[in-house]
This record gives sequence, C-alpha cells and structure tokens, in this order.
Amino acid sequence: MFDFSVYARGLGVAGIAAFVVWVLSLYKRNVGIVDSLWSLMFLMLAITFVLAQPAWAGWATLGSRSVLVLVLVSVWAVRLFVHITWRNWGHGEDRRYQAIRARNEPHFALKSLYLVFLLQAVLAWIIALPLQGALSSSKPLGLFDLAGTTLWLVGFSFEAGGDWQLARFKADRTNQGKVMDRGFWRYTRHPNYFGDFCVWWGFYLVALGAGAWWSVVGPLLMSVLLMRVSGVTLLEQDIGERRPGYADYVRRTNAFFPGWKK
Repeated sequence: MFDFSVYARGLGVAGIAAFVVWVLSLYKRNVGIVDSLWSLMFLMLAITFVLAQPAWAGWATLGSRSVLVLVLVSVWAVRLFVHITWRNWGHGEDRRYQAIRARNEPHFALKSLYLVFLLQAVLAWIIALPLQGALSSSKPLGLFDLAGTTLWLVGFSFEAGGDWQLARFKADRTNQGKVMDRGFWRYTRHPNYFGDFCVWWGFYLVALGAGAWWSVVGPLLMSVLLMRVSGVTLLEQDIGERRPGYADYVRRTNAFFPGWKK
C-alpha cells in the first residue's frame, strides 16, 4: 500500500544526505563524490521506509519480503559504494563534472547544490518507489518475488562482474589505450549499466508481488537514465576519440542488451 507520508520522509532523508555531502564537496572542490553517495541513498531510503511504517515494532517484526528487499538493496548499495569510492580515490573531479562546472560558472559551488546533489536525491527518491511498495506489504512471498530475485542476481552478476573485469583490465599497463572486449564486455559494451537495469526491474517484480504495480515509474526512470541520459549516451560521447579501437568495438558489440558478437 502506498503511504505518501512514509514516502515523503524518504525525500527528506535523501535531501539531508545530499546537503551534507555537498558541504564536503565544497571543501574538496570535487562534486564527483556524489557518485559514492548515489547507491547509499537507496539504502537510506529503504531503511527510512521501514522505520516510518505505522506498524513498525522492531526489526524482529519484519516480514519475509522486507528482509529479502533489505538484504538485496544492502548488498547492491554497499558493493557499488565501495567500488566507486575505490575507483575514484585520488583521481580528482571526473571530466563529466568538470564540464558541468565550466558551463555553470560563476558560482558553481552554490549551483551544484541543486544541479548535482539535490537533483540526484530526487531521482533516487523516485527510482526507489519499488522499495517503498515492497517494504510496505505483509503479503507472503510468491512467484513474482522469485522472478524478481532471479533477475536481481543476473543483474548483480553483470554489474559487479563487469566492474571487476574492467578494473583488472585497467590495472594491466599493457592494456593502456586498448578496448576491453572480454568477459561480460564481449556481449555488451556496458554490462554494468545492463546489470543495474536488471537489478531495478528485479526490485519492481518483488514490489509487483506485493501489489505495488504503480511503482513501475521507478525502473522506467532508471532505464531512461541508463540508456538515454547519464549512462550509455553520455559515456560514449567522446570515448571514440580517446580510444581509436572503440569504433570497431561498437560495430561488433551490442550497446546495452547482451548479444553475440556481430
């Protein structure tokens, strides 16, 4: 059941977290640290949705679906937080944010609060709709939950596996300037984004098992972001200029959904 008062509290928590990390970004002069916050906002939202339930009476009272969702979102969020933080450590501000900074000077330090941090808080809040729907239900687990968990496992394998494979590839200096086309990257140019796509549609199937069909807005928004806005489209804008072999990789490899080499 959708409870707007519970859902609204989630926006407040995400907004506060965004504000705190924005203050830290002023000190570091690096708004790219918002990438580390992204996955943790979903974990904070999930916990908020549980604690704000009118029937909340302690962790021991959680239903099986709530336990399942909290475990899945925790594993996904912590893994992604650790990966992004480790990957970006000591590298300064990402070129994407440098471009945003250049376009919005003067006073970008202030503008970044709403252009970057609060915007991501609102996006996470909307995407997290399936979490609210699943965590508010006391219905027993069923086939939708099994299908959702299976899809989540497929997505997590692509996302975590793809990130691990790419990290190993980049750590080998002999691969400098080369294009990663092995493992998961052999079948899709963006296995991590495809994995994220599956993870959030998996959460939706679990929410659907709880009767929260209306939460489809969340995975739809995530899909648009991954495929058309901040994911594939943005990443591939200039990658061909930086890696000469990327054009051939594009010709023979699917952009998003996995498939055999062309």
